[in-house]
Amino acid sequence: QVQLVESGGGSVMAGGSLTLSCATSSYLFNKYCMGWFRQAPGKEREGVAAIDSVGRTTYADSVKGRFTISKDNAKRTLYLEMNSLKPEDTAMYYCAAVWNGGNCYTPRNRPAEYNYWGQGTQLTVSS
Repeated sequence: QVQLVESGGGSVMAGGSLTLSCATSSYLFNKYCMGWFRQAPGKEREGVAAIDSVGRTTYADSVKGRFTISKDNAKRTLYLEMNSLKPEDTAMYYCAAVWNGGNCYTPRNRPAEYNYWGQGTQLTVSS
């Protein structure tokens, strides 16, 4: 079982910035496909950003140019740097991981493709 622990959520004003972190103790961290997802009340969980083993990334159109996903293999930590935050970014943010037996060669941005999830961290953006 892979444990993912998110941190860094909070309340910010529109236009502000925040960075989320997701830590794991798994020694396979560098092989995982990893992603950030969010879910607002009454809405489906949606992909925000994803990263593969070598650092290739993909982003939802709604966050392109504002959010940056990155990872530190030595620290076994995934990050989501969020800038120019908008009220519509308000949601519970989750990190997720999946391992298919080897390296991850394509970032995956669909929730159904992941089988390990963190507990979530709340982001609230006020106007």
